[in-house]
Amino acid sequence: MKVAEERSFSRAAQMLFLAQPTVSAHISELEKELGVRLFVRNTREVRLSGDGERLYRYAHQIVVLEETIRNEFSQKEKDGVKCISIAASSIPGHYLLPDILAWYSRKNPEMQFRITETDSAGVVQQVADHSVDIGFNGTVLEKRNCCYVPFYTDELVVLMPNTEKYKKIRNSETTLAWIAGEPLILREIGSGTRKEAERILKKAGIAQEQLNIVASIENTEAIQKSVRSGLGITILSRLAAREYIESGQVLDFSLGAQGKRKLNLVYNKNRQLSAAVLRFIRAVQELYK
Repeated sequence: MKVAEERSFSRAAQMLFLAQPTVSAHISELEKELGVRLFVRNTREVRLSGDGERLYRYAHQIVVLEETIRNEFSQKEKDGVKCISIAASSIPGHYLLPDILAWYSRKNPEMQFRITETDSAGVVQQVADHSVDIGFNGTVLEKRNCCYVPFYTDELVVLMPNTEKYKKIRNSETTLAWIAGEPLILREIGSGTRKEAERILKKAGIAQEQLNIVASIENTEAIQKSVRSGLGITILSRLAAREYIESGQVLDFSLGAQGKRKLNLVYNKNRQLSAAVLRFIRAVQELYK
């Protein structure tokens, strides 16, 4: 129906958040099953064949009937209750998602959300496994069928104890070479922040064996308190560390353009997303455009 309405496989795929080959494969299978040609294709557009127009009318009736059945028999639909399941890593989950949900709920009070917190790798795995509708994370991980929609530009910075030693480093150093040998606190393995931090250090020419990792900590707040207490330095999101930096509890060292990264909305291109999920994705894009 969407291909027929849009007269384009690519536009239909885009609106459904599916890959174009997936849409084409579904249409091809449907044509084989029915033994008819549904679309006439040319270089400029796609239009329904005679058989396609007949099928479209039946399909429209099916969709209307399905919605009627849902409205009549689903108590949740009767009560106007809908739910979107979301997996989120700590940075977008703690510092962006609460505002997104509050903003969206004001416009869509009937919507409910089920939130699961995990690391970036866990977000991608849950999306790939169809365990959740969508995810939010801080890095791109190669996983079959997962697509990433960048929606927010974050900045990673080096956080340091507020001491004279690190004040001098902040005022005099222009590269990251000084980090080699410094006591370093990292996020847990699987964290998007850790993956991005390791990428930045490697690009700066600092080998893994040069790192003096004193702790791997899952909780962002615990990391910041550890830096404040003098355990070591860390690379963390400015978004997460803003209050600590502005209050002077820790010092920040800019990573420049290397510190920029995109936070992503993740969905499974082979999963048929509901209308409610599609509206939510578009709303997030609109909010941060």
